[in-house]
Amino acid sequence: MAHLLGAEALHLEFPTKVVFDRVSLGIDEGDRIGVVGRNGDGKSSLLAMLAGRLEPDGGRVTVRGGVRVGVLDQADTLDDSLTIREAVVGDRPDHEWAGDARTRDVIAGLLGDLAWDGPVAGLSGGQRRRVSLAALLVGDHDVLFLDEPTNHLDVEAIAWLAEHVKRRWPANQGGLLVVTHDRWFLDEVCNTTWEVHDRIVEPFEGGYAAYILQRVERDRQAAVIEQRRQNLARKELAWLRRGAPARTSKPKFRIDAANVLIADVPEIRNATELRSLAVSRLGKDVVDLLDAAVSYDGREVLHPVEWRIAPGERTGILGVNGAGKSTLLGLVSGDVEPTAGRVKRGKTVKVATLTQRLDELEEHLDDPVRVVISRLRTTYTFGSGSKAQELTPGQLLESMGFQSAQLSTPVKDLSGGQKRRLQLLLILLEQPNVLILDEPTNDLDTDMLAAIEDLLDSWPGTLLVVSHDRYFIERVTDQQYAILGGHVRHLPGGVDEYLRLREREKTAGPATSKAADAAAAASVSTTSSLSGPQLRAAQKEVASLERRLEKLETQIGAARTALADHDQSDYVGLGAEMARIGELEKERDGVEERWFELTEQIG
Repeated sequence: MAHLLGAEALHLEFPTKVVFDRVSLGIDEGDRIGVVGRNGDGKSSLLAMLAGRLEPDGGRVTVRGGVRVGVLDQADTLDDSLTIREAVVGDRPDHEWAGDARTRDVIAGLLGDLAWDGPVAGLSGGQRRRVSLAALLVGDHDVLFLDEPTNHLDVEAIAWLAEHVKRRWPANQGGLLVVTHDRWFLDEVCNTTWEVHDRIVEPFEGGYAAYILQRVERDRQAAVIEQRRQNLARKELAWLRRGAPARTSKPKFRIDAANVLIADVPEIRNATELRSLAVSRLGKDVVDLLDAAVSYDGREVLHPVEWRIAPGERTGILGVNGAGKSTLLGLVSGDVEPTAGRVKRGKTVKVATLTQRLDELEEHLDDPVRVVISRLRTTYTFGSGSKAQELTPGQLLESMGFQSAQLSTPVKDLSGGQKRRLQLLLILLEQPNVLILDEPTNDLDTDMLAAIEDLLDSWPGTLLVVSHDRYFIERVTDQQYAILGGHVRHLPGGVDEYLRLREREKTAGPATSKAADAAAAASVSTTSSLSGPQLRAAQKEVASLERRLEKLETQIGAARTALADHDQSDYVGLGAEMARIGELEKERDGVEERWFELTEQIG
């Protein structure tokens, strides 16, 4: 395997901290490397040194002759005087770039909703990020360095980027190094993981799931590793092994070893206990959307939706930017009034929302962190039942990654990730029973995300989450809904089903797409052209089809897991298992087609 780039004895230090000390590593052909570690430990600095953007204080970086390096960093370097076309393809003539399949794929995957000849000036931060990424991907590079490439991308664009990267840099070509907190992307794309910690870079074979297994093994053997970090890693491994079918279907780590390590780890959440606690805190009525619709300037943004949110329900909301996710959350929280239908709330409901802004911290900027927390209460109870524990403000903050010295730090001097964690704690300490999280993973590293997930596992209330972080959505919620064409639809097949529906929506003609949008409504419209008996029969069949879809998705997931566990030398058996999966997927597609047909008739 050809060597592309290497680093020898790298040393880097800042006035108050040594970041790296004698670090040696390299990138070979076919390497797709994910870089993980706590915020502030040097991930971006490592990328910058290897890419030639930052000069190390010691050691050297060497690049093989002729190797072309491309970099996407977090800084916005777009020229506002350019159009999107000029920023992406420069002055290349149309016939040249339009004739390149890769360039067409990048433009369609990242910029399909932007005006190709429109100006860069005036684009939002997320749109500018996509233009920068597109400009990099249409170039010819042997090694690509990506610093947080999934920031500002939605679930659909992240899935596209993962597929593009895997096609672009197969197992024997080129090199990729990516710094990201998006654990789904790491697991989907990377064949090697580098963990940055304690002035070193520690390599692990495989993607995020394999890294978690190896880190648990390392932690078990090294008693000096803190107990809490070990427990969080083991808990996350348990979820990876037992949870989402898309993840457990991939033989990315040794199954037997994983099963031994998680044998004594209980289920991630005690759903029955949490639901019982939620009922005791909320009663049986939470929030009911009863044919609720929202219009702005005569345009219906959210079509009539019938959704009864239950105590203890944990729901993820998916949809493209501008689909109406914030409007739906506003209906639930009471910040948005329906223009048709009504919203009914239980008498004991107390809703709290973690927004993308940091409004909760504005009045506390000059106060030390410890003071901000202790003003609310002197002790706090977290967890439930036998797991309930009393925590002081200091213990609570330390559980969320604040070191003792940071407890006296004024809020204004905290990093973005620290402010985000403090914001979530302030909201939880108000003891809401309905919690809405709007993009909660911004500015957080993978360890902190695991800590927050652990905290939410024992939180007894109703949870609604909007996030482009697929891993987080699948980890903390038990069901997902999508907003498609202004309609809300349940997704028995989770994020994979959402991506299939979006692909179908994009490839359908205008008339078909409109019909598909209408069919995506979660509730049944009363304007159906069917007669009473026909309508009731159709509604009954739709409900039956949704149950069948959910069952088929479960069977497909189980079959994929069985395939991963199957003896890889048994080609006959493997062929039979793959044929069975194909039949189940074919049946699922047929059921889904019938669902679309019926919901279109219902109207």
